[in-house]
Amino acid sequence: MIRMRRLRVNETMRSLVRETSVSKSDLVYPVFIIEGSNIKRPVDSMPGIYQYSIDRFDEELKRIQAAGVKTILIFGIPAHKDEVGSEAYNDEGVTQQAIRAIKVKAPDLLVIADVCLCEYTSHGHCGLIRGHEILNDETLVLLGKTAVSLAKAGADVIAPSDMMDGHVAYIRDALDDNGFLNTMIMGYSAKFASGYYAPFRDAAHSAPSFGDRQTYQMDPANGKEAVRECEADIEEGADVIMIKPALPYLDVVKAVSLRTNYPIAAYNVSGEYAMVKVAAQKGWIDEKRIVMENMTAIKRAGAKIIITYHALDVAHWLDEEL
Repeated sequence: MIRMRRLRVNETMRSLVRETSVSKSDLVYPVFIIEGSNIKRPVDSMPGIYQYSIDRFDEELKRIQAAGVKTILIFGIPAHKDEVGSEAYNDEGVTQQAIRAIKVKAPDLLVIADVCLCEYTSHGHCGLIRGHEILNDETLVLLGKTAVSLAKAGADVIAPSDMMDGHVAYIRDALDDNGFLNTMIMGYSAKFASGYYAPFRDAAHSAPSFGDRQTYQMDPANGKEAVRECEADIEEGADVIMIKPALPYLDVVKAVSLRTNYPIAAYNVSGEYAMVKVAAQKGWIDEKRIVMENMTAIKRAGAKIIITYHALDVAHWLDEEL
């Protein structure tokens, strides 16, 4: 008889043969910075997550540093929105100001800056529009300007999430032409048109005012196309590729991990976070156990980087295990 249970006899043995582990260095914590002053506003659909104005972000920054999380993904929420998302590439915009402030107070914190127009446009779409058409090539110019502006502010990594064709190549050229040869690009390479984003759109004030994003974000049914999207981003110059959301698309993470040696990120998105948090609040699940199982599943599928709103909790739970 083959006795596989010998490998599970106690925790020491289980840890000795454990194939997958999660560490703090894997974690990226998303944060929301809103224009204004003295703002710490809870996101009702994401328990424990807040919008902060720059002058109040020190509170969150201290929590991040105390937890030992080394990387954040920043989303800015401007007071002014217009058809062309001009605050996205304003050198004095809320996101640019926030990055500069963070880099003064926490210079070693790695800052990933999301590049998209949806938080900044009056219509809530990720690109320029003509009628109800989302314009691809015209949008690239503004994405390039946004990337350069954020790099000037001190962003370490540029993360284009707009899903316009050719955006990574355009942004890479724009960064290089402006002297930012060492600024990395993390492509939102396979970003699906998912229902799991709803709480984020509350947090970032980025819901589209008409239609949806299915003409540019990916069809949830298409796994092979997702692999092609990741390969395209690599060819265009991405340093890291991302699959978003994480849990419903772990098959895509695995498929991509078998095709490339590039670092893979998976975004454990707002809807995934909210479902766990609400179920835990109602006492239906063991939050720590469920979250750590989810994190392990993401790593096991092949992701090295986990972007998650659970990041600070996970960091504290990892400390408890030491």
